Amino acid sequence: MTIIALDRLVPDTKSCCERLEAEGYCIIRNAVPSSLVDRLACDLEQDFAATPHSVGPFYGETTRRFHGLLRRSRHMGRFALDPLVVAVVERFLQPWCDTIQLNLTQAIEIEPGGVAQPPHRDQDMWPVHTAGVEYMINVMWPFSAYRAENGATLIWPGSHRRQDEIVMPAEDAIAAEMDPGDALIFLGSTLHAGGANKSASSRRGMIISYSLGWLKPYELPWLAYPPEIARSLPRSLMTLAGYQAHRPNLGTHEGRCPSLLLNAIGDGAQGAIDVLRPEQERLIADYRAGRILPGLGGSPAEDG
Repeated sequence: MTIIALDRLVPDTKSCCERLEAEGYCIIRNAVPSSLVDRLACDLEQDFAATPHSVGPFYGETTRRFHGLLRRSRHMGRFALDPLVVAVVERFLQPWCDTIQLNLTQAIEIEPGGVAQPPHRDQDMWPVHTAGVEYMINVMWPFSAYRAENGATLIWPGSHRRQDEIVMPAEDAIAAEMDPGDALIFLGSTLHAGGANKSASSRRGMIISYSLGWLKPYELPWLAYPPEIARSLPRSLMTLAGYQAHRPNLGTHEGRCPSLLLNAIGDGAQGAIDVLRPEQERLIADYRAGRILPGLGGSPAEDG
């Protein structure tokens, strides 16, 4: 395994996207002030203490993991809506969906003695893939220093271009060493793993994952943030967390956009309302006007 010195600050969206396209990952140094990370970590301290160990060979039985972070700290919005991160996410995902959603928020602790996680690509949770399409992007935010010896995330550079390979040589991996305030962005198609913690201290951090809005997310947002909780949180966060319909008519409630659940209680029963893309509305209009005829492959008929 190579430990790479990632000292280069990625200053803008273009540079970060170029690195992601070339290597499948990118580290942003000093993405947020370390003091903000400390405040968030402090808010989550009791949750770490109260969370039992994980169960299973994938999560790892010397780890602790918990979710629904948007409701656990008021500081989460700064991370989830980080302008550079959102710009990068939109660059890779927006061509393939109408809206982007939060796929996951998860806090992670790897205790001393924790073994390395099996290498994997997060997008493989969905069984169907189309060449050239990215389905998700992950952002790892360290709460403590990430070093090779304490389980820093392992990344196989360029593995997003070799998706037929389930495993790759261990010596080809790099340990993404970071400090609080840094951020690791990597594609859902990039092979990676949590490292083995051979140190005497726990490694803590969190991952925020974004995905195409028409996919079923890893973390069900309406259970993580039911309406009575969602109404108390910033609307921009709840929109990202799933309180929005994806055209056409995906993810609705009673036939309407779930954002209506964020309004005051007592709106009463209301009928279903279409949530369609403009081209779909035009297609329906053309059909009803007789401009689409059988045998034309869905194309509007020629006038005259």
